[in-house]
Amino acid sequence: MGVVLKDIGEYEQAVVSYNKSLSLRPKHADTYYNLGNALQDQGKLEEAINVFKKSISLTPDNAEAHQNLGFALLNSGRLKEGLNENEWRWKTKKLSLRKRHFLQPCWDGKKRLNRKKILIWCEQGIGDTINWASCLPYISSKVEHCIFECQDKLVPLFKRSFKNIEVKSQDRSQDSERKDFDFHLPMGSLYKYFIKEISSNKKLSSYLIPDTKRVNFWKKRLNSLGDGCYVGISWKSSNMSRKRIQNYAKLSEFYPLFKIPNVIFINLQNKDFSEDLSKIENEFGILIHNFDELDHFDNIDDVAALCAALDVVFSTKTTVPLISSSVGTLTKLANWR
Repeated sequence: MGVVLKDIGEYEQAVVSYNKSLSLRPKHADTYYNLGNALQDQGKLEEAINVFKKSISLTPDNAEAHQNLGFALLNSGRLKEGLNENEWRWKTKKLSLRKRHFLQPCWDGKKRLNRKKILIWCEQGIGDTINWASCLPYISSKVEHCIFECQDKLVPLFKRSFKNIEVKSQDRSQDSERKDFDFHLPMGSLYKYFIKEISSNKKLSSYLIPDTKRVNFWKKRLNSLGDGCYVGISWKSSNMSRKRIQNYAKLSEFYPLFKIPNVIFINLQNKDFSEDLSKIENEFGILIHNFDELDHFDNIDDVAALCAALDVVFSTKTTVPLISSSVGTLTKLANWR
């Protein structure tokens, strides 16, 4: 009952159910884990941290509990503790199969890197790779040579942006035989080892460089639509599962934004947007322009160029605000917590 209530967003009632369950089975680790998730979704971080720790005390090897404890610690500002717990991600069901296995050791943040070669490899989605790429200069400045492997669609943008790094498409086929580096590191661990540098850099400047010719092309296309402030918008993910749907919004909920005068809106959704755009035009008289020639899903390099040509990007928690902010465009993120 607690799980179902949490899934439909009834967090307070879910907590009541979990506590009832614990009154019947006081040492049931999974119930403490589920209770911690519900408390975290309510923003009750310290309570969630204590409950996750209780779950871990009962089942010390529960990787999911360790990882979610890490999220709660990070959200409460306890960054070092949170990042250490997040290393458990490789033992979770979700990520255990994505881990790469090399003959060379994973860098531990301590061994000297001068005159060494390191491989940094992407581990999760496009948005995560773009986000964590802001940390690449921290590691590349410490080694003789840095290899960075990422998703195919990011290679052109990253090659242009990181001239002193060897950017390649991800290739797992020869992992156990490779001899072209001394250490490796998954991208998500960059934060852990460079937390001091990241924390001292309060205002990150743009770090991805779009294609100048394409930026100029998109500026001309925008100007052809008329005078105004050019605002790109994104409101949902291609993954609209029940677990993730609370991160997104119906396009109609953007109506207060649409009422701002002298604004020309540009679609930045990559999938399933045609029906939404027609609905907004029919119900509210708002035209959101879409460039049919742009492949929003696969041509990330051109999406970055379009974002660089815009004045502002307004988005929910999708990959779009990570692209637009990384190229230096003013970006507003609408998040539910």
